[in-house]
Amino acid sequence: MSAMRVILYRWRNVMLANRLEKRFRHLRKWARRFDVECFRVYERDIPEFPLIVDWYDGDVVAWFYDRTKDDTHEKRGAFEALATQEILQGLAITPDRLHSKFRRRQKGLDQYERFDEAAVVRTVREQGLLFEVNLSDYLDVGLFLDHRQTRHYIRERSQGKSLLNLFAYTGSFSCYAAAGGARRTLTVDMSRTYQDWTARNLRLNGFEPGPVHGLAHEDCLQFLARPTGERFDLVVCDPPTFSNSKRMQVDSFSVDRDWPELFRLIESWLAPEGELWFSTNSKRFELDAAQVPAGLHALEVTARTTSEDFKDKWSHRCWIISRVPPRMPKVRQ
Repeated sequence: MSAMRVILYRWRNVMLANRLEKRFRHLRKWARRFDVECFRVYERDIPEFPLIVDWYDGDVVAWFYDRTKDDTHEKRGAFEALATQEILQGLAITPDRLHSKFRRRQKGLDQYERFDEAAVVRTVREQGLLFEVNLSDYLDVGLFLDHRQTRHYIRERSQGKSLLNLFAYTGSFSCYAAAGGARRTLTVDMSRTYQDWTARNLRLNGFEPGPVHGLAHEDCLQFLARPTGERFDLVVCDPPTFSNSKRMQVDSFSVDRDWPELFRLIESWLAPEGELWFSTNSKRFELDAAQVPAGLHALEVTARTTSEDFKDKWSHRCWIISRVPPRMPKVRQ
């Protein structure tokens, strides 16, 4: 490698440390104002560094992405070592506080499967609530940071209402609804691991799983296909982009393809004046108004559900679906 290339390579690495330090300094002030301990610091801002870096109250999780198709094992190792050094420097943390993971193409529910047994488990605070996060053992840690603002709106709307939480993961929306005064929550997920996690999250916030805050260990599509007559004032649905899990009755689920049928299934569970809060991380998703079931109205609220640490980044898109034209939620002060 020429001397000029060495200098350029080292300069780009310093760019990463400087970017992390500057971004963290800004976000830490914002997080304190809103009682947030976990936030995204960096998301592939510099093309040479395809990383995501999240802060969890003193711990850091870094997800490494493949850089090029012709990357060798040796090149990847050298890049990861350099990036790790810059993360430690930029965020002023010790190596034991950094938890590195590798995000590659996943199949089905692979991203939710355990791949380690280190059990680095923390309890973190978000907007007055407590959540358990596992920083080491799964690809995702148990709390989707990009939906923090969406959770805030659900809590604001929940007083005296019922909530159906579909594809619920670890139940954070249910906790927010319960804290907002919901008279009933029902959390549906096909993973026993994550339903147990939901139960722990509910208890952390002073709510006991049971008749009032129910847990249904079931495939959401099968659950929705058997309406019981119960209707919900709020339905939260954040499905996987794609799944071909063997635990599902259908061969596969694709949100880009199957969302109209999903809406039709949910409609029978929605109270007359109820709202469906639907979101997706699919970059190819298009909500065609012509395919929305008759009698339902859709309003995109992505701008309202995107918080400071996800501005100018791709995180999710979100809509309110209801029988009466939905209103844009008020901007949080």
